[in-house]
Amino acid sequence: MSKAADLDPDGLDFEYVPETDQSFENAYEKAANGVRLTVDDAVELLTTGTETPGIDTERKERVLELADRRRAETVGEAVTFVANVNNNVTTACNTGCLFCNFKDSAHRFENGSDADHAGFTKTPAESRKIVQDAVDRGVYEVTSVSGLHPAFALDNEHREILERHDDPATEVNYKPPERYRIDPGTYVEQLEAMAVDDVHLHSITPEEAYHARRGTERSYESIYGRLKAAGLDSAPGTAAEILVDEVREVICPGKMNTQQWVDAMEGAMAAGLPVTSTMMYGHVENEMHRAKHLQVIRDLQDRTGGITEFVPLSFIHQQTPLYEAGVVDSGASRDEDELLVAVARLFLDNVEHIQSSWVKSGDEHGMKLLNCGADDFMGTILSEEITKRAGGQYGEFRSVADYVEMVSAIGRPLAERSTDYGTTRRVELDGGPYGPKLGPNADGTPLLGDE
Repeated sequence: MSKAADLDPDGLDFEYVPETDQSFENAYEKAANGVRLTVDDAVELLTTGTETPGIDTERKERVLELADRRRAETVGEAVTFVANVNNNVTTACNTGCLFCNFKDSAHRFENGSDADHAGFTKTPAESRKIVQDAVDRGVYEVTSVSGLHPAFALDNEHREILERHDDPATEVNYKPPERYRIDPGTYVEQLEAMAVDDVHLHSITPEEAYHARRGTERSYESIYGRLKAAGLDSAPGTAAEILVDEVREVICPGKMNTQQWVDAMEGAMAAGLPVTSTMMYGHVENEMHRAKHLQVIRDLQDRTGGITEFVPLSFIHQQTPLYEAGVVDSGASRDEDELLVAVARLFLDNVEHIQSSWVKSGDEHGMKLLNCGADDFMGTILSEEITKRAGGQYGEFRSVADYVEMVSAIGRPLAERSTDYGTTRRVELDGGPYGPKLGPNADGTPLLGDE
């Protein structure tokens, strides 16, 4: 497994580079006429023309304006958000992704370890208390994404299978929970604990599903089916990073490959779960990789129709191994953020919703992305840990009142939505106080008392 310190910042030799036989004007004309774009078309729009270096400001604005019109034609003017809480169960993980500072090496959590770390593991009872408190406040979605703790198993039956291996730690990355100071329980136990009061439970990434089936020949459909029975309502299409294997081999060599990610997503949808899709960009990849990633998402949606949204995630570089080793010196530029959102809107003609992230971009830039093709502005979060630990600087919570103030500033209506966008409620600007109303215990009361 490669380490960031082993990589030569100037020596990444990729097969795929941003070179095409297409032209910017041809690609733009196709997009303007609603013709389905090719990967080469997407590269030309992402680069504002590969024939010249850098981003051409005038061409960029043309792409953004076109994407904004397409957004209005596709989903209308409303900016949506969801009232949610993050409950990440554990930071313990041995995958070793070079873009991540969320995880802590799992051996640090073992009994007798004196290794210093700021990580955590929550018991199912602790997870239930966190979610119950959030639901009582009016939250109606819980998002849970966690490290791949070696003690995690799908359920007790899976644990018995893992323990039958001669050397489970080496063969299937499993150690029994008694080896650790805190027992995380099983995936099923955690989901059952968080599934309170009809809250929508959005959890289990493809990588977590891979972890939940390790050591078995079970299908992803059966794994997600078991989790659905435990309370899972939808699955996040994270762990995607860049869905091109030559990039994954650099930034996350311990993770599943592109086809395995696709297989897991197809399994989730076959089990009856809607899913999201993501891209984490702005590290070692180039515009060709970004375009090829979009192709994977569009092809998957063509086959399944179960993707509810696309979420571009601009790489937060501070405090990550890639940055600390000098492999990258920054994340994506704001121009790149805007073009990625715009081209996603134009290329993903079968995915209705594109998200702008205030966690990654901040309020001001996040609102600008809403004029580049995005229509959704994330959620209230209440607790955000992954981006914060990577050096994110934009806080952990947005109130409904914050949303009213921000979205009003760009002259667009505001609506809260369900996770799958199946239900929306227009937020009337009547002076407040403002709070969610779609949740089982939501009555319009602000989520926090001092909002």
